[in-house]
Amino acid sequence: MLRRDSAINTFVLAAAMALAIGYFVPRYLTQPMGTGGTNSSAGATGQTATTTPEAATKTPTVTWAASAPGRLEPTGGEVKISPQAGGRITDVLVAVNDKVLAGDLLIRLDDGELEARVAAAEAEVNVRRRERDSEPATGKAQERRTAEDAFAAAERALAANRGELDRLLKAAKTGAASPADVQNAREAVTQASQKLDTARTTLRKLNTAAGMPLQTRLEAGISAARAELTLAEGALERTRIRAPRDGTILQVLATPGETAAPSPENVLVVLGDMSKLRVRAEIEERDVGKVRVGQAAIVRSDAYPGKDFEGKVASIAQALGPGKLSIKGPRKPTDIDVLEIMIDLSGTPPLISGMRVDVFLKPDTTANAATPAKQN
Repeated sequence: MLRRDSAINTFVLAAAMALAIGYFVPRYLTQPMGTGGTNSSAGATGQTATTTPEAATKTPTVTWAASAPGRLEPTGGEVKISPQAGGRITDVLVAVNDKVLAGDLLIRLDDGELEARVAAAEAEVNVRRRERDSEPATGKAQERRTAEDAFAAAERALAANRGELDRLLKAAKTGAASPADVQNAREAVTQASQKLDTARTTLRKLNTAAGMPLQTRLEAGISAARAELTLAEGALERTRIRAPRDGTILQVLATPGETAAPSPENVLVVLGDMSKLRVRAEIEERDVGKVRVGQAAIVRSDAYPGKDFEGKVASIAQALGPGKLSIKGPRKPTDIDVLEIMIDLSGTPPLISGMRVDVFLKPDTTANAATPAKQN
């Protein structure tokens, strides 16, 4: 009997201790720092703890309007260049960090068969032209002939000037051509392109003029031959991979001897304008009302601890979408949609394209005022 009473007493005592611990320990742990122990009377009496001015100056707090992850990229983004035709790579004329201008030859594919096709088309054009010239023409028909000849000559001149520029660019890599020679060739290509545009406009006006007679059989024959030549030169030009705009070579993924396939996934060169950098950041939906164009921002990178890089919001997307910076696998139903913003960096920071950064937007009263009030 005594043993049974002792067990009951022990159980009651253990239950009482458990209730006491469950009541007092959480209250103690949730008290603010400095209010526990012997100073807990201040919290009990309703007094608030004060912080000395010295402590406040040592740990300043900065309030940001919003923050977001971001990735650095060149102004205008990275241009990934893929081949338009398949073939064996014969020449790679650029390397990483090379600066190129729009139209410069970057990579050349094997073109022996296509050059033979162009030569055959040129021979056919010469035969058809002699036949056409044996047939007299007057008035508007003669004006059309002259315009067609001028347009064809402008096409041939542009192709010849491009070929000369390609040759000089390759020679410049070995020192066989000077930068002045390359620059003169670039100017010749520009002038030839302008002449071709002028000749095309003139011929188009004549073809649509009222009272223009129909082509004769011989005139139609040379037009067809010239069209074949244009197609052959277009196929040949697709074996030349050129820079679509000015920029710096960021990556070269091509090697002479490899076979290039015309596919968007088969990137051979990555190009970007590194004169200015920007950040592509992703703002969460809850912070959309806190951002506006022109708002000041701070960019931080783990590669440069303790350094802040200034910038401004340049553009804001008009629709939410799935995040791209942190996605590693298939999208899940619980993923949060984000708003993409672009931030232009000030100056020339020592950052590189592709670097991950953190973006902090400074508070902006205009952005807050533009946020619509909640409906009750």
